[in-house]
Amino acid sequence: MSSPTIDRVARKGLQNDPRISGDRWPVMLTILAIGDMLAVIAAFMLAYLLRFYTNWPIFNEGSNEPHFYATLMVALVPSWIALFALYGLYKPHYLGGGTQEYTKVFNACTLGMVLVIILTFLVPDVVVARAWLLLAWLASVSFTILWRFSARRGIYRMRHQGWLTERVVVLGANAEGRAVATQLKAAPIAGSHIVGFVDDELDVGTEVLPDVYVLGSSTTFQQVVLQHRADAVIIADTNLVRERMSLVQGAIETLSQLNVHLSPGLFDLLTIGVQVREQANVPLLTLNKTRITGLHAFSKAILDRGGALAALIIFSPLLLLIALLVRLDSPGPLIHRRRVMGAGNRSFDAFKFRSMYVDGNTRLTPEQKQELATSGKLKEDPRVTRLGHFLRRTSLDELPQLVNVLLGQMSLVGPRMITQDELHHFGRWQHNLLMVRPGLTGLWQISGRSNLGYEDRVRLDMHYIRNYSIWLDLYIVFRTIPIVLNGHGAY
Repeated sequence: MSSPTIDRVARKGLQNDPRISGDRWPVMLTILAIGDMLAVIAAFMLAYLLRFYTNWPIFNEGSNEPHFYATLMVALVPSWIALFALYGLYKPHYLGGGTQEYTKVFNACTLGMVLVIILTFLVPDVVVARAWLLLAWLASVSFTILWRFSARRGIYRMRHQGWLTERVVVLGANAEGRAVATQLKAAPIAGSHIVGFVDDELDVGTEVLPDVYVLGSSTTFQQVVLQHRADAVIIADTNLVRERMSLVQGAIETLSQLNVHLSPGLFDLLTIGVQVREQANVPLLTLNKTRITGLHAFSKAILDRGGALAALIIFSPLLLLIALLVRLDSPGPLIHRRRVMGAGNRSFDAFKFRSMYVDGNTRLTPEQKQELATSGKLKEDPRVTRLGHFLRRTSLDELPQLVNVLLGQMSLVGPRMITQDELHHFGRWQHNLLMVRPGLTGLWQISGRSNLGYEDRVRLDMHYIRNYSIWLDLYIVFRTIPIVLNGHGAY
């Protein structure tokens, strides 16, 4: 396709698409703010009713003072909205994806309650029931997150229709740029619409991805951005020489409304994370061995050990029942030990209920052996027992791995475990995957399970390591439950 043809198509699309002519974010942000206000009001009122109109013995007697609490709520509700704004909860950058939005809601509500507590100390005449403070905090966090979760579903639907999206130009049609563009195109709910590439090596009009073309070179970068009304640029070409990069930088400074995102040539670098430190007034980037450090690592360890212990206690009757059924189903040991790679390149035995016949490998055809070596899975696996099919579909065969979590060899949430023989499939990313403990569940579990190839597994595991938070772990655990129950992608 020639460049003039691309230009004509682009101009026609821009002229006829009403989604380009107006920005719907102000309307969406107004709806979000109104919803936040209603959620906070409902939370404060529920806390008041629970504190003063229930006979729960944990609450001490006290005056309900309706006028005082009504005045307090009138003052606090706009204060909560102001805190949400200060935390960036009305900036599109934080909305519609990831867990940052929920983290900011939690932090804003917590800071609000801390400020109220400080006020009660500074002003003795302001006496607020401690139970109301606790209940109001819990309810405001819960109601606001629930509202934001619901609103996000609406944002996703609008993005599928092309609204609330960011028009993105990718600078660099190299492997890095293509990988980033492919991933963004595959996830329309992320809100990035790839309009094309800017590249100095390929001719203008070259189709890099289906219906995505090279729109120009770095020397015409500013014209490309203006012509295609781009909102953002992703710089993926790390090989730009200084002379050409200065042209791009000058254009970016001129186009003050353009959002600039840097894609690390550097998947490895951003995967392990960086810290900025200063030595002799020189800013230096220090690489972390893993993004899960400090307080994150401590909270994750608490969640892992506590969650595994609680799950083992709760599921102990089920574990005993499965053990009995495995024994009755076919001869062989109850537990299968799978040798896998753990954090720090240390191997360990991952425990699973045995789901295969002891002589399973002798049941494979040459074609099945080849498929197994290529993908690591068989959809129709003759080695699996009758009970094993059920255990695998429901992931119940993996329950003994709670012991691995308790021993510190695995996490409840993390990258998918890798055997020594599989390492070569992960290429230059394998050392990053071995920096954190593998998980009982993870993004791979809620995104396709066994239907995923090695490339997709790498992409999802890298995303998890780069973006780890306690909220992401809780989100994955929450999403895992329905996925496991319906058996999607399991075999």
